[in-house]
Amino acid sequence: MRRIGRRNIVATVLMALVAGAAFASPPLQRLHGLSLDLLTTLRWNSIGDRRDVATSPVVVVAIDGETYDTPPFKGSPTQTWTREIGRVLGGIADGGAKVIGFDVIFPSSIEQSEIPFGDASFGSRVKGFDRDYLIALKKLSDTGKLVLGEILSNDHPERPDRAQQLAVRNNIRALNVHSGADNVLRRMPLRVSIEGQPRPAVAVELAARSLSTRPETGPAGVTNLSGYAIPSAVTNTLTLNFRGMGRDIPAYSFADLRACLEKGDTDFFRRAFGGKIVLLGSILNFDDRKLTSMHLTGGYDGVPAARCALPAPASTARAARGTVAGVFVHATAVRNLIEHDAVTEPGSLLRLVLAILFAAISAGAACGLAPTGAAITWFALTVAYTAVAVGTFAHAIALPLTEPVLAGLTALAMMIGYRFVIADREERFLRKSFAFYLAPEVIDGMVASGKMPVLGGEMRDITMFFSDLSGFSSIAEKMTPAELVALMNEYLSAMTDIIESHGGYVDKYIGDSIVAMFGAPADDPDHATHAVAAALQCRARLEERNGSHPAFHGRGLAHRIGRNSGEAVVGNIGSRRRFNYTVMSDTVNLASRLEGANKYFGTVIMVSEATVNRSRGAYTWRELDLVRVQGRDEPIRVYEPLAEKNRETQEQGMRAAAYAGGLACWRARVFAKAPALSESAAADDPPCRYFARRARALAANPPPADWTPVNMLEGK
Repeated sequence: MRRIGRRNIVATVLMALVAGAAFASPPLQRLHGLSLDLLTTLRWNSIGDRRDVATSPVVVVAIDGETYDTPPFKGSPTQTWTREIGRVLGGIADGGAKVIGFDVIFPSSIEQSEIPFGDASFGSRVKGFDRDYLIALKKLSDTGKLVLGEILSNDHPERPDRAQQLAVRNNIRALNVHSGADNVLRRMPLRVSIEGQPRPAVAVELAARSLSTRPETGPAGVTNLSGYAIPSAVTNTLTLNFRGMGRDIPAYSFADLRACLEKGDTDFFRRAFGGKIVLLGSILNFDDRKLTSMHLTGGYDGVPAARCALPAPASTARAARGTVAGVFVHATAVRNLIEHDAVTEPGSLLRLVLAILFAAISAGAACGLAPTGAAITWFALTVAYTAVAVGTFAHAIALPLTEPVLAGLTALAMMIGYRFVIADREERFLRKSFAFYLAPEVIDGMVASGKMPVLGGEMRDITMFFSDLSGFSSIAEKMTPAELVALMNEYLSAMTDIIESHGGYVDKYIGDSIVAMFGAPADDPDHATHAVAAALQCRARLEERNGSHPAFHGRGLAHRIGRNSGEAVVGNIGSRRRFNYTVMSDTVNLASRLEGANKYFGTVIMVSEATVNRSRGAYTWRELDLVRVQGRDEPIRVYEPLAEKNRETQEQGMRAAAYAGGLACWRARVFAKAPALSESAAADDPPCRYFARRARALAANPPPADWTPVNMLEGK
């Protein structure tokens, strides 16, 4: 995960605010409608509807295709059906229906026909045809069990004809619906103004009459029905909850009910309609179809109910369709009201907060992670939030879905673009600059730390690494150019891999020599410890290659490694047209001298006291001497690393102890005793032999009284 600075935090907050506010704003309000559509679909596909359709408080009497194909209705104008409708209404009322609502409108009567028929109009010939129908309407209206429907419109209002209006008096309510800007019906009006007076819509009126109550509107505009405060995200509307996708509403065929009356089966009407709210409406494929929030999956025109008299059509199963018959929309609204199951939608403030929060998380992920990781985070967040939203929608609470998700996606894209154009320019420059001479993990660590090298040079505390192959010139003279290149490539690759694996940076190759540094350009507080670890591993790796690799076999390669720690100037140094990231200081020169000093002592690795002090006791050391190298007046203590702390072998411990005893005698001017002590543990140890030889020389020719135990190294 990349480092996130103050500037990135500010950018994340701003992008979250902009994206969240944009998608929760009124111009994108239709996205909220899409949320309802998606939640309706996802809930149905994942949870379904576990309610028994028989428990539905509302049923539909459907004027369907079967009705149009069944005598006496077949081939007859619908105006001639009124007498049969009146009979069926009477049967339903006698069966115990609480209230009957009409989702069909007969705006004219056959008695009003002015078509000539002989010497008079056809209407006058059938005068009194609607008498039984009107009597049935009046009877039901007088008991409060009937509500006719009308559609109010400034352009083309539709109302029952005048005779029906007189029969039912004021028992007419509006069938108007509330479609969104995308013509999708997701809400139903609660009240409609009739002649300047607010009247309950059909669904509210039917629910109120079934509960023997009246809807009340509070001071805040909230409609209350028998103790149920109807949730209204949009003023004066009910958000429809299509929990059963239409399959929760039983639908009885009008033709079958008419035949049932002929059969005289009154018990069927009691079983079917006792205590129910009944809606009469058309479910034809071409009449009064509504696009609702079920349109993504498809809704159903109810579920076929039990039959009474006529055999069921060959295929009674109803397929899901993008539109549903309007009567089932009204039936759903009634059921929502009776069961207190209308959808509750959060207000604009909560939608805004959720969109901003989603956008902030997405932008934060894009700021801290790679684009792929950020996209996965956004997707996982979307899946988790969708699961929560579907779970809450199962309880009729509609959390916004599309707005937060799209706000998050937008913020994600904005942050990725921001990083590419602005925030990651330095990182890209850094990766490009060091790609060919720094390990990828080192670059990653440097980027993560936030400590970028200052171009042009800066002071850093580092540990220098110098290595050189011993006697390589004589070995190279015996090799062909191809063999020499192959050998050097294998050697330098093996050593470089070790250096970079410990966080080092290879500055340059000079023939068979390697110049590297630890602690720059990547900041590493343990650079000394890592440098020594790399040196020990390089020593072991060369011994391994000499014994096993074909290119090294028989060559007897040996190298010397010098280590020194201290402050140095690091940076891009060179001409205006060409420069390299390199290092300069006395720290570098001393490391080079220590590499060369190995040949005096016969050691592979020599380390300065500064590196030993910085390694924090991580290794076991053998102090070699106090030396003065060429180019420096001040002597320094030099050491040889033996192994990691407490992991040295018994032989290494004995050699170190013997050498330390001889060194103590040397510094005390007891030269005669020093050789015996230093060689007591390992006469074949090169540092011990070198030290014993020097001690014997001084024992034979004692130094002057002002002698100091400092080894003067003349060569490089």
